[in-house]
Amino acid sequence: MSDAARIRVRGQVQGVGFRPFVWQLAQSFDIRGEVLNDPEGVLIHAQGADLQAFVAAITTDAPPLARVDAVETAAFRFDTPPESFEIAASQGSGAETRVTPDAATCPDCLADIRGDDPRRRGYAFTNCTHCGPRFTILHGLPYDRAQTTMAGFTMCADCAAEYADPADRRFHAQPVACAVCGPQLSFEDGHGAHPEAIALAAQRLKEGAIFAIKGLGGFHLCCDATNPQAIETLRTRKRRPVKPLALMGRWDEITAYANPSEAERAALASVAAPIVLLPKTTPLPEALAPEQNRLGWMLPYTPLHHLLLDAVGRPLVMTSGNLSGEPQVIGNDEAREKLAEIVDGYLLHNRDIARRLDDSVMQVTPHGPMILRRARGMVPETLPLPPGFEDAPQVVSFGAHLKSAICLIKNGQALLSHHLGDLDDLLTWEKFVKADADYAQLFDHQPQVFVCDLHLDYRSSQHAAARAGGAQIEVQHHHAHLAACLAENGWPRDGGAVAGIILDGLGLGTDGTIWGAEVLLGDYDGYTREAYLRPAPLPGGDAANREPWRNLFARLDQAGMAEVADARLAGQPLTLLRQAMAKGVNAPLSSSAGRLFDAFAALLGYDGAQSFEGEAAMALEAMATRAPRAEVANAYPFTPLPDGALDPAPLWDAALSDLEEGLGPDIIALRFHAGIAQAFATQARALTESGRAKAVALSGGCFQNALLLDLTIEALGDVPVLLHTKVPANDGGLALGQAVIAAATQMRRR
Repeated sequence: MSDAARIRVRGQVQGVGFRPFVWQLAQSFDIRGEVLNDPEGVLIHAQGADLQAFVAAITTDAPPLARVDAVETAAFRFDTPPESFEIAASQGSGAETRVTPDAATCPDCLADIRGDDPRRRGYAFTNCTHCGPRFTILHGLPYDRAQTTMAGFTMCADCAAEYADPADRRFHAQPVACAVCGPQLSFEDGHGAHPEAIALAAQRLKEGAIFAIKGLGGFHLCCDATNPQAIETLRTRKRRPVKPLALMGRWDEITAYANPSEAERAALASVAAPIVLLPKTTPLPEALAPEQNRLGWMLPYTPLHHLLLDAVGRPLVMTSGNLSGEPQVIGNDEAREKLAEIVDGYLLHNRDIARRLDDSVMQVTPHGPMILRRARGMVPETLPLPPGFEDAPQVVSFGAHLKSAICLIKNGQALLSHHLGDLDDLLTWEKFVKADADYAQLFDHQPQVFVCDLHLDYRSSQHAAARAGGAQIEVQHHHAHLAACLAENGWPRDGGAVAGIILDGLGLGTDGTIWGAEVLLGDYDGYTREAYLRPAPLPGGDAANREPWRNLFARLDQAGMAEVADARLAGQPLTLLRQAMAKGVNAPLSSSAGRLFDAFAALLGYDGAQSFEGEAAMALEAMATRAPRAEVANAYPFTPLPDGALDPAPLWDAALSDLEEGLGPDIIALRFHAGIAQAFATQARALTESGRAKAVALSGGCFQNALLLDLTIEALGDVPVLLHTKVPANDGGLALGQAVIAAATQMRRR
């Protein structure tokens, strides 16, 4: 390498203190030149005798929030040899680089808000280059203050000095502020605004009040998590009868009520600060998560949260601030209008939120982390495309109808958007359309290919058709699940076929029926359906998704147990439903694993309508985890049929016999889980043992069930297994699979 070079750094390198890091490296290696931001990332012009070591250190010593994808060097000649190393102004517009996700408060800033400096002691918007808001305040790239919602706050002399000092950890931290010049808190209740915002909110929370609190990506609804009456009041006002509520606590609160493992502690303490599902230990009010054996916990991730938890001294409910079914509110006026019937007051601030992001949710299984909802703190990180996709065109895919998300492919990377929600709701649909435009503008994305689900009645599919002028690529739902798992694991495009066990709720199949429990053999280019759950009618259509007893009725009738159905479901309109099923009226055939879980939950006593998706199945999982693991040996049987169908009829006979003998529901629930795991694992394992498949991939929303995941992996034995750890197994990851399938399709056509 000559003593002068042009160095291009690609990746997540803006908004993470990368330029001051390079400046400091230059001082230590006696390098002269400049560093700047531009649309492609960070650009360095450098000269010095120790240039090779300087370039190596750019990757090995990068800042904590940086993700370096590539460091490219080329010979360079200065017109005038530089005498020092400078940080130059940003250049250009557009987006070829990555945007940094929002990051939880770092230890240094936490020390500042608890320290003696009056500018930052107790200041709720303290941040530096190692932490603070990023994606939620960003309007455009390059990432400079003028392109964020901090543009309206003029730095005081002290903040400006920190911002301009390359040796300071706040050098070019775009949201830098202090109590003199930055955003301010306000507290509002029925008596108007008050200056002592945090102290007053804390006092009212301890008295049982419910508050709307403005965070990074939207508002939370907050109350005392140890107060049963406050929790019930929140549920009543929000019309959220049983869906689990997320909790926030400091380490002292979390460890007082849970016993996180080392891996769970690492997940909680990560810069993403997600909600992490932890087993219940010391009791908190049952109303937080009725019939569940876990609670979702997160650490405070903004200075405001830390200050509030310090003042309250107990765990707080922190659930999404929205009306039931609608997106989270993000504006102060929007909160006053929409949350007035729910809350007793507001803890607000005057820094705008550029885009709404829910909290990310994850769990840690015996097989690693599992992302359940990918949002704040995790987005917009990108995933490298697998080998073979180097020349992939720009693609945009639009996911499914529930748990919607968008995926962009560009420059060998896949960008999966944040969780957007269920598109049945009009406001969520508007949010989805806005997010499509937002991502395209922010990342300068000009897609050549538009992709959607095979189900053309989905709003996401209709949107794709409108964008593509009818030339969209349509991808079968479960093939997309398989491809998402392959892509996340970097499975090469020419890596060979994989057996995919895909277990989820509903997805339109190529035969016109509704699929949901399949063993597929395939890759990015195609698949065959090798095995599947024997289809059964969904009596009442969509009503069967809400009322588990309908699925029990259909499965018992199918198994020749009509008399049992009549006895167990007396009072339901079974005669009319039988007539409808016989005629195929509003009773589509489905192989859904999700509906099989619902049916079995109904057998064990779940007789109501579900108030949220997965409610019955989650209760069933909680039961099963309480049973002795040895009961796996007594897994309920399925019968393989010649056409590849797996008939669940034998399991009903076995389960009913166990019920008659007085066996506990926990054991029965575990035997059911083990039966599903073993039935599908047997089919997938046979494909690998015959040499037709090189590995097994597990995908679909049912694999959010950590027990089912573990039992399936156990049943697969020593077969290589691909799992989801970075992308949701549910429909939140579907767009990634759609995008890589479409990219492969386009590359074949060239």
